[in-house]
Amino acid sequence: MGLRAGVPEQPNLPGKFSVRRINYCSWKSLSNLFWEADIMNRNIVQLVAVLIALMVAQIAFGQADRPGRPDRPPGSVRQRYQGMTEAEREEFRADMEERRKRFENMSEEERAKFRAEMRERFGGPRILSREQQLEAIAVIEKQLAKLKAAVESIDPDVRRQFRDLPEAERAKLREKMGISMRDRQAAVRAIEQELAKLRPGGRSPVQDRPGVNELRALHTLAVKEDATETAKRIEGMIARYGGQPPSRIRPDEPRPRPPRPDSAGQADAGRQARPFELKTFDGKSVNLADYWGKTVVLEWLNFECPFVKHHYEKSSTMIDLAKKYKDKGVVWFAINSTSHTTPAANQAFAAKHELPYPLLDDRSGEVGRAYGAKTTPHMFVITPGGRVAYDGAIDNSPLGRTLEGQQPVNYVDKVLADIVARKDVSVTNTKPYGCSVKYLK
Repeated sequence: MGLRAGVPEQPNLPGKFSVRRINYCSWKSLSNLFWEADIMNRNIVQLVAVLIALMVAQIAFGQADRPGRPDRPPGSVRQRYQGMTEAEREEFRADMEERRKRFENMSEEERAKFRAEMRERFGGPRILSREQQLEAIAVIEKQLAKLKAAVESIDPDVRRQFRDLPEAERAKLREKMGISMRDRQAAVRAIEQELAKLRPGGRSPVQDRPGVNELRALHTLAVKEDATETAKRIEGMIARYGGQPPSRIRPDEPRPRPPRPDSAGQADAGRQARPFELKTFDGKSVNLADYWGKTVVLEWLNFECPFVKHHYEKSSTMIDLAKKYKDKGVVWFAINSTSHTTPAANQAFAAKHELPYPLLDDRSGEVGRAYGAKTTPHMFVITPGGRVAYDGAIDNSPLGRTLEGQQPVNYVDKVLADIVARKDVSVTNTKPYGCSVKYLK
């Protein structure tokens, strides 16, 4: 077998001789091996001496050399040794042998000082003392307790009933949720810092990661410069790091009017979902921002449309699907943008079919135009991170009929199953079918 120092195997080497075995030999055994090496040729004697010298240096660093370490610093002992002349190598070996002998006779305090000297000389990783490690662990335990308290400070039952609370209580809950989020983020950052100290070399896997505030500043700059692709990537990074993606509207220009449905075209899935606040036809307020962290389904309907009637009277497509995913973090909203509809008629429709989700009043058409809703039904699925994962038809069976040779497919069911399973969404866009949305002219 080849030797780790890069020297080819010697055929006259007795037994199975490897660096791994040397690493586990006692110093006494190594000494005997060294003095018995006179039976070998001069090259083998030099090889053993080099290996002993390298091992002493590595012990002084506090870590044994292992093959295949990609994080070896540029100034490692092996690289320095390979760059030496033969005379420098002889001097290095003699110096290491002298240090080895000194190390064996040192007290624990002198050994600690010696290790520090070797790290400074050869650039080895910073190693915490036992007391420092215990101190870091104590800080982690304290921050874990804070993290747990922050998570438990928000009652999940209250969160689920958020939209049913009075506005004053909702404002208080929003403030409390904001404090909880900040406390959790602060605890996680503190834990990451202490873990970084405990890792070999003191390196944290997230120490080079930019903060969310810095990413938001970069996002604002990208929007100003019309760098659309860059802005999209930064939004994705902000979402992955737990921040709420910012709006892509320029801060120095007025908010543009929503596009008319005849000019909106097919919306691109993956875009940021437009925020909105609508009232139900019985007067309750619904704000999309309150459902951050949940999957949201938007269903545009007009109960006068035969395509919508099919899904509520001949089958219960929407209601069944909403009930199927209700306990899996999915929220469903039906939106009526029909300009001539009335609150009483919508309330009667909701009562007749016992809708398990709110029916929202968008008779102004503002939200429908913002999303580019073109038909009834027209479906949108929004991810927990606030992006449009799907835009299109409910299924491939208008009025229950599929094209010859096709199997019925419920696209929204397929998308929700992918999101719940944390998979990539398999279908993002389809052409919606149904009656055109009767927007206010």
